[in-house]
Amino acid sequence: MTRGIAFLIAAQFVSGLADNALLIVAIARLAELGDQPWMAPLLKGVFTLSYVVLAPLVGALADRWPKARVMLAANALKGAGCALMLAGADPLLAYGLAGVGAAVYSPAKYGLVVELAPPSQLVNANGWLEVTTVAAIILGTALGGMLVGPTLAQALGHPRADAGLAVSGVLVAALCVVLVLYVLAGALNLAIPQPATNMAERHALQSGLLQLLRRFAHAQRTLWRDALGGASLGVTTLFWGAGATLQFVVLAWAQQRLGLSLSQAAYLQGVVAVGIALGALAAGRWVTLGQAPRVLPLGVAMGLAVPLLTLVDGVALAAPLLATVGALAGFFVVPMNALLQHRGQRLLGSGESIAVQNFNENLAVLAMLGAYAGLQATGWPLPRLVWLLGTAVAAGVALVIWRLRSRAARRMLWMKEQA
Repeated sequence: MTRGIAFLIAAQFVSGLADNALLIVAIARLAELGDQPWMAPLLKGVFTLSYVVLAPLVGALADRWPKARVMLAANALKGAGCALMLAGADPLLAYGLAGVGAAVYSPAKYGLVVELAPPSQLVNANGWLEVTTVAAIILGTALGGMLVGPTLAQALGHPRADAGLAVSGVLVAALCVVLVLYVLAGALNLAIPQPATNMAERHALQSGLLQLLRRFAHAQRTLWRDALGGASLGVTTLFWGAGATLQFVVLAWAQQRLGLSLSQAAYLQGVVAVGIALGALAAGRWVTLGQAPRVLPLGVAMGLAVPLLTLVDGVALAAPLLATVGALAGFFVVPMNALLQHRGQRLLGSGESIAVQNFNENLAVLAMLGAYAGLQATGWPLPRLVWLLGTAVAAGVALVIWRLRSRAARRMLWMKEQA
């Protein structure tokens, strides 16, 4: 692993740690304000929405300026959101600003991976990024819980709202810790070396909104029409949409089928995350960029494994099954991410292609979560929803495999005819 990749991964981990801790603190702030519990999921919604709405702009920004500096500016936006919450602003507004920072951060981060790592190391670098992302989610959530929990409150003597601040003393301390993490992430961004090739010179920032939208529409068409780019974009879009839905499915299934509490069910989500991390590490070690299309059948296997949850009625079987699903997911998605980044850099710009990926993946997250909520509202039984989710993933990946092989067969036939 090169020095630049090491600093990039460290910066990603610290920034992700702060993001996930801030989410828990924002939920606690909503509770302190007396807001309804149903408002908590809106925090995730406003955070995710930035990835979709700002996609045409953030990709162009990442390809226009040095990506490490773009990441530094994005961390500053996240820190500003944290500071707004500290000043008593609405948590949805403050966390939404952090979401804007995250939307700016993502294409610069993944685009910088392509610039710092040669193709032979791209899958391995993505594997480590995936591992640190999962670790940041788990540890950041735990850190957030600790910051808003009784331990810190007892250490501070159950303080009331501080003078001049609208939030309680416990949340003041929690938000200050998160703010320090964003500062540390920014310092790590400054330590990332400038790539030997300045990819920022390849693309000029469009001068107006219409030009940006046209450029983004062109980028969408270019990536979707490419054989390998379209295949990898299709399966990663399906994967992240289904993965976000699976989080809620696991929580509901563990409570209904296994009789677990919400906190106990959340531990099973952690089992999935550990499986993803192990699968990602294995893919980074054993799969090369040229071998990436060969892992597509694992996406079918992952989809077919999900409905097996309906046959399980004990934690002893549920935990290894969920770990297996996570491992298949990690081993499957990391090479696909690397392939998409590689094709995106060749066809467009590294930042622009990641913005296209973020747009499609987060749009799929919003659409599939909306469909899941709608089916739940109509009274669909949970086992049927589990089967629908699993078969949709398996069928979607199988369709991508069929289209990829059909295009390859047509290309071979054309070459024989020309010969």
